[in-house]
Amino acid sequence: MTHHILVSDKLSENGLKVLRDAEGVEVNYAPGLDPAALKAAIQKADALIIRSATTADRDLLEAAPRLRLIGRAGIGVDNVDVAAASRQGIVVMNTPHGNAVTAAEHAISLVCSLARNIPQATASMKAGKWEKSKFQGRELSEKILGLVGLGNIGRIVAARAQGLRMKVIASDPMLTEEAARKLGIELVEFGTLLKRADIISIHTPLVASTHHLFNDAAFEQVKPGLLLVNAARGGIVDEAALLRALESGRVAGAGLDVFETEPVPADHPLLAHPNIVCTPHLGASTAEAQERVAVEIAEQTLAFLREGTVLNAVNLPSVSPEAAGKIAPYARLARRLGSLLAQLEVKHPSVFRVVCRGELPSGNARSLTYEALAGFLSVHADGKVNAVRAPYEAKERGIEVLEVADQAPKRFTNALVVEIEFSGNKRRAIGSLDHEGEPRLTTLDAFDVDALLDGHVMFLRNLDQPGVIGAVGSVLGQQNINVSRMQVGLDPKTKQAIAFWNIDGAIPSATLEAIRGLPHVDAVSAIALVDEA
Repeated sequence: MTHHILVSDKLSENGLKVLRDAEGVEVNYAPGLDPAALKAAIQKADALIIRSATTADRDLLEAAPRLRLIGRAGIGVDNVDVAAASRQGIVVMNTPHGNAVTAAEHAISLVCSLARNIPQATASMKAGKWEKSKFQGRELSEKILGLVGLGNIGRIVAARAQGLRMKVIASDPMLTEEAARKLGIELVEFGTLLKRADIISIHTPLVASTHHLFNDAAFEQVKPGLLLVNAARGGIVDEAALLRALESGRVAGAGLDVFETEPVPADHPLLAHPNIVCTPHLGASTAEAQERVAVEIAEQTLAFLREGTVLNAVNLPSVSPEAAGKIAPYARLARRLGSLLAQLEVKHPSVFRVVCRGELPSGNARSLTYEALAGFLSVHADGKVNAVRAPYEAKERGIEVLEVADQAPKRFTNALVVEIEFSGNKRRAIGSLDHEGEPRLTTLDAFDVDALLDGHVMFLRNLDQPGVIGAVGSVLGQQNINVSRMQVGLDPKTKQAIAFWNIDGAIPSATLEAIRGLPHVDAVSAIALVDEA
């Protein structure tokens, strides 16, 4: 049997050699095809290998009846319609580790450039000046580096910094203290990191909970003279707040490789600030990284076509239509229950347990456990996490994963229970499907509730007092934020209430702050519950 592989973007010669040397493989290397020619070429392809130039959208995929795999040489899959591929049973793979070293080294380079004023001194000398005293820097040895996120890239940054004799602390809600300790890193809360770190480097994904994580309130807590590096994702740093922190001197300098809008407008005020070091999203741009991802995607493609091995998939592997139809709604429920708990500020989980109640245990307990785990880990891990990657990611983070089949009838015939244990505490979310197959939250900890797990949700915990709901509604109305539905749960013993407000779009951080300041409000969080694939 001959496998046909279409490579529609430029790929390194070593990557192409891996494919061409393989037996039973026909390679069509055709970068730069126009849309019509690409549609013609893809008709007989079993696998498509791309970088960033080709857009694998629904229109293209519908012209590919044989396609079983899309391999992305790199981490980003923004140019792939993953949902359309999943519906056609096409596995989408990327290479999330191929550029990890390159991205980490770029972050370290920004740290060094900031500490020694290298770009500014270079510009000064090229202007014919000799301003030795103006660009006095600071040593990195014995300084405290705070890492926000300890995924693949964050851990490499930590190792490089330790080689420079820096003390590394980190904030990562998905990592246990024991796992961090094995890396020689002190795990701390985010607020503690802000107060202690001399330098902060960001390595967390951009999700609802990390959007504008570094805002005015965060910068008010940092150690004066902080150096900040963001080579992760634009939007994690509120750029207007950063500018204010630079002008006040609270932040001494910042190294930015990513921005909220890219390309950055030429008149962006941060570009003109003398204490900003910036690069045009170069984190993955080295010859070695591009070589590595090309070879990796070639090897992954061959393993999949020959053996069915799935590595670094960003969606679920192909399953039979019958099996997919049965488990898909519960898989969606599982992912959203896991994602919900992760976004409710769960810290350093040690145990992740899923109980499948009713008829669900018949062969699906492990699959649904990994789906829930994937939803949980996707909130904080590097890149997207699916059911294939989830157990390995959990093992690296020191999380014990347990699955339980419970066929005894309970409140609902079929239900999923997701429980998290962390720091001696426990949180539990129970969900089921409504009569239309939509995922519903039926219990959160001690609260019974009937909330739709879909889209953008504002979670509120408050003292059960008259006027709270009205006050919150007034704030949302003043901000022209539409509420599609709202569900309340009560705990008569503690006089506490929770509410899930389904909102039409993302909730601005300023709105959350306004609600957080209302009387009787204990906590408010923005939660995004959407399918990854």
